[in-house]
Amino acid sequence: MLPSLMSVKKLSIALDESVAEAAANAAEHNGVSLSAWINAAAERALVVEAGLAAVHLWEKEHGVLGGEELAWADSVLDLARQRSDR
Repeated sequence: MLPSLMSVKKLSIALDESVAEAAANAAEHNGVSLSAWINAAAERALVVEAGLAAVHLWEKEHGVLGGEELAWADSVLDLARQRSDR
């Protein structure tokens, strides 16, 4: 991994004990610092939030997604998961 050229902001956060322990274990398992693991988790959560906001906006303009569209989205996500597992 290349060193980050971005600035960082130090924070003091509180986590449930079980979450903190599981996150520390996951970070160790992945060979990264706890800060790097939490940063990556936050980035993924922000991507999900942006996706949900985009769907909400689309639905406001075009109507609620139907079963066919949701089935298609599920198939795309399943394919993406399969590719990431390789």
